[in-house]
Amino acid sequence: MPGCKTFRRTWLSVSSDERWSEGRGPSSSLPRLMFHIRLSIDLHEHPLFAVENRSTISSFTYCAFCVLTEYEAAPLQLPVEAVMVITASSEIKKFPFVFWRFPHQPTAVDGIDFIQSPLLPNGVEDEFGLVEGYNWATPINVKEDDDFLHTPSKGLDKRGHIFTARGISNLGCLAILVCAALALFVGYPIADFVRRPVDSSPSFGLGGTNASGQVPVVFGNVALVDKDTPDDVKIKKSYNGGKNMKLVFSDEFNHDGRSFYPGDDPYWEAVDLHYAATGNMEWYDPQAITTANGALEITLSRKNEHDLDFQGGMIATWNKFCFTGGMIETAVQLPGMTNVRGLWPAVWMMGNLGRAGYGATTEGLWPYSYDECDVGAAPNQTIGGLPEAATTSGSDGGALSWLPGQRLSRCTCPGEKHPGPTHSDGTYVGRSSPEIDIFEAQIEDDGGHVSQSAQWAPFNHAYEFINTTTTTNINDLTVSKGNPYKGGILQQATSVVSKTNQDCYDQSGAGCFTVIGVEYKPGFDNAYITWLNDNKVTWTIQSSALAEDPLVQIKARPISQEPMYIIANLGISNGFQTVDLANLKFPTTMRIDWIRVYQPEDEVNIGCNPKDFPTASYIEDPDHINAYMNPNYTTWTGDFGAKLPKNSITGTC
Repeated sequence: MPGCKTFRRTWLSVSSDERWSEGRGPSSSLPRLMFHIRLSIDLHEHPLFAVENRSTISSFTYCAFCVLTEYEAAPLQLPVEAVMVITASSEIKKFPFVFWRFPHQPTAVDGIDFIQSPLLPNGVEDEFGLVEGYNWATPINVKEDDDFLHTPSKGLDKRGHIFTARGISNLGCLAILVCAALALFVGYPIADFVRRPVDSSPSFGLGGTNASGQVPVVFGNVALVDKDTPDDVKIKKSYNGGKNMKLVFSDEFNHDGRSFYPGDDPYWEAVDLHYAATGNMEWYDPQAITTANGALEITLSRKNEHDLDFQGGMIATWNKFCFTGGMIETAVQLPGMTNVRGLWPAVWMMGNLGRAGYGATTEGLWPYSYDECDVGAAPNQTIGGLPEAATTSGSDGGALSWLPGQRLSRCTCPGEKHPGPTHSDGTYVGRSSPEIDIFEAQIEDDGGHVSQSAQWAPFNHAYEFINTTTTTNINDLTVSKGNPYKGGILQQATSVVSKTNQDCYDQSGAGCFTVIGVEYKPGFDNAYITWLNDNKVTWTIQSSALAEDPLVQIKARPISQEPMYIIANLGISNGFQTVDLANLKFPTTMRIDWIRVYQPEDEVNIGCNPKDFPTASYIEDPDHINAYMNPNYTTWTGDFGAKLPKNSITGTC
C-alpha cells in the first residue's frame, strides 16, 4: 500500500466461539486492549474508513489511521478482502473491534464471521456528494516531499506585532488604496455636483444637454426637432400677423412600432389608469398606443379591462416637454364616422403643476389662472357668504363655484411650501394648472365638429366672459359658432365649435389628415389665444375678455403663463356627448401624422422648469411626489393626506 512500506502485512484468520449480538452486548469479563491499526482493501484499493466499539456506536471515526483505546473484547467481525497491519502492546488473543464500512457485501472466510454496519449503508457518500476523509489521509510518521512547506521556520519573529518595515509598508499601501477609492467614488461626485451650475436651459427636464450644449439625438430619430421634419415648415408666420415663428419641437412619428410605456420614450408617456373625473367608460392602457404607417395611433376598442367595457389611450409630455407661449399644430385623422355620436378624441394642453388623470395633483390648481389675493382664490369663491352673486349665479341659480380654492395662491404665507417665485412685495406668484384645448371632436346633426376652448377659474358672474367685438372674433360664422356651454360649478369655458373636414375620419371619407392648431401669447397685456381648424383660423379671444368682474369681485385672469405640456387621448363618456353604442363601430383609431411647436425667434421658452415659473422642486418634494406617481390618489388633502399651505385669506398665517 503506498505510503506504508514500513508496515508488515499479515492475513488474519480468527475464529471464536463467542458471538456478539446487538441485544446482548459484550461480556464485562473480556480483557481491554490498546492498539494501532492500518487498514486497506486488498483487491479494490478502497480504504475502510470507520473503526468503532460495537457496544458504543454513538461515536465513530472517519479516518483510515485510528487510535483505539480500551475496547472491550468481543467476537471478531471483519470485512471480506481486508488486509490488516496491527501493532499491539500485548499478546493478541481476541480483537475487540468491528469494521463499520464495507465496499462489498462480506462473506465468511477461514471461520471469520462478517457483518455490514446498519448505520452507514452503502452509497451514502454518492447520494449526498460526500468526500470521505479516508480517501486522502496519510500516516503522520511518513515523510513527504512537501513537508517543508508546513514546518515553521526557527527564525520567525516570536513577538507577534505588526510594527515591522514590511507591516508598515503593507498598511501604508492599503491606506493609499482606501483614500484613492474614497476620492474617486465620494469626493469626485460631490465636487462635481457643487461645481456644476444648475441647468436652466430650455432642455431642462428633457435629459439635459451634451458636452457641446446640444440636446442629443435619441433612438427612433426623436430629438427636440425631428430630423424627418421638412425644412420648408421650420418657419411659420403668426396667425395674427405678428413675428415669424421658428420650429422648437416636432415629432413626425415616422418610426413605426414605438412604445410609450413609462421610460420608453424621451418626450411621451402613455398612462395606465381610469379617468374617472369625467366619467369615462374606458381604461387608458399604453397597449392602445403605438406608431404605424408613419403616424401615431390611439385605438379605442370594446374590450373588458379593469371591470370596464372599453380600452382607450392617453399620451402626454408631462414633465418631459413643455413650452410657454407660441404655436402648436397637429395633422390628425379623427376616429369613427361623421354621423355617429359618442367618441371623445382630443389634443390639448395643461400646466405642468397638474398631471392629467392624477386627481390629487390637479385639486386646487385646475383650471385656475389667477395672481391675486382676494375672494377669487377662496373656496367656493366666497368669504363669509359674500359676494352674494357668487352664491346665486350658478347654472341652477345656486352656488357659482364648488372649487376648493386656489391651493398655491398669492395669499400663501411666507415659508409655506410653494413653487415660487415671489413678487417684489414678497408675496408669492399665484400658481396653477390652466387648460387650453387645441380640439375636442364631437358629432352634430350636420356632421363632425371640433370644440376649441380654454378653461378658467375663478369664474365670471353666470360664467359670462366679456364677449364683445374687441375681445373675441369668430372668423367664419358659416363654419364656426359660439358654444352654448359656458361652464359649471367646476369650470368656466370659453369655446367655439367649428365644422371639420368630413373626409378626414377613420371610418368614413377619404382617410386624409386635417391640420388643427392654436397660437397663444401668455400674460395680461395684449395676450391672446387663436385657434386653427382645417388649416384656417377659426376664432380668437383676447386677455381683455377675462378682465375683472365687479359682480363677483374678482380681478383679471391672465392667459396661461405656466409651462404647458401636450396631451392626446381617445376615450368615450356620456359626460361629453351622448354615446350611441348601438351604432358605434369598434375598434376605431385616431391617427396623428405629426405634432409641431413654434415660438417667436427671439422669445423661445421651452422646458418644464422655466426660471420664472419653476415646477421641479415642488413636484419632486418628498411630500408631493407620490401624488404625481400614483393615480389612485384623487384628492390632495383627502386620500393623499397632504396639508394645504397656510394663507392670509383664511387667516392662518
